[in-house]
Amino acid sequence: MFRYQTDKRRLVAARVILYLLLAALLASLGQAQQPPSASSAASSSGSTPTPANNVSPPNERVVLKVGNIQVTQAAFETMVSDLEAQQGPADLSRKAIGDNYASLLMLSQQAVAQHLESSPEVIRQLALDRTQILSNAEYARLKAQSNPTPEEISAYYNAHLADYDVVQIRRLFIWTNNEGSKSGHGLSQQQATALAAAVRKAYASGGDVSKVVQDAVHDPNSVVFDTEPLTFQRGEMPPRLDEAAFALKEGGWTELNDAPGTFVFLQVVKRSRRDLKEVSPQIEKKLQAQKLKDEMDDLKKKAGIWMDEQYFAPPPQKPVSSTQPTTSTQEKH
Repeated sequence: MFRYQTDKRRLVAARVILYLLLAALLASLGQAQQPPSASSAASSSGSTPTPANNVSPPNERVVLKVGNIQVTQAAFETMVSDLEAQQGPADLSRKAIGDNYASLLMLSQQAVAQHLESSPEVIRQLALDRTQILSNAEYARLKAQSNPTPEEISAYYNAHLADYDVVQIRRLFIWTNNEGSKSGHGLSQQQATALAAAVRKAYASGGDVSKVVQDAVHDPNSVVFDTEPLTFQRGEMPPRLDEAAFALKEGGWTELNDAPGTFVFLQVVKRSRRDLKEVSPQIEKKLQAQKLKDEMDDLKKKAGIWMDEQYFAPPPQKPVSSTQPTTSTQEKH
């Protein structure tokens, strides 16, 4: 299974590389139709090979040729860097990428020779690719302009201090083995109720809850207690748990019963607040996203975008048919 997924990723990466290289290729095709210069002809003929100990600089060293097209080391590595910046490192060797690129150039030359660039289908695809590339470039420009300043980050932090409160909590879960339980784990209702009562008594009197849990005889799958506190920032837990935890003082306990036969206890071990330096990256990301959204909304208004609501409306929902078959008796009535 793993090998299949790896092979599939490689195939997808190869196809994506071939597709994305098309735009870069179009510029090269124009050069391919021009007669080679004296320097390129000399390089192409191979009459003056470069000594192994005197390799040309990357912007001059030709590493791939297809017909009249010559690709330098610098151009090839820039192309690979651009692809990796868009979709991460490819699961392909440099040789495999080079082979794909050479095939791309070869087939595109054949397409030009067959005048396929003037076909309506290719023209539509090239126009769509151009629109996508220009759109990506403008989006990148807007995103770069949306970077918040240190002053904006600091102001946001000071206005939302409570959002960066942090609690260290311990959780205690007690499960009962209800009738019909398939797992077979869990305390009896009587055992669970007695243990829960002992836990309440311990934290109400300032006793050691962990000792009460350890001394109780139980299936380890029936009682789970966090031996080490877990750290959460406000908003990182489910709303009900988040609200209960941040309402407690240090050392405080509360009980949350989510389901019949289940006892859930929560203790706040320590409260603190993350400082500005620690949370600046997440504030920066949030402010940038908001600025970018506002800019996009403003551009949409200025662009005068209109859409036919009837055409773009979601399809009507089909009536849900009953899963119960109609009996012959029902049909008679």
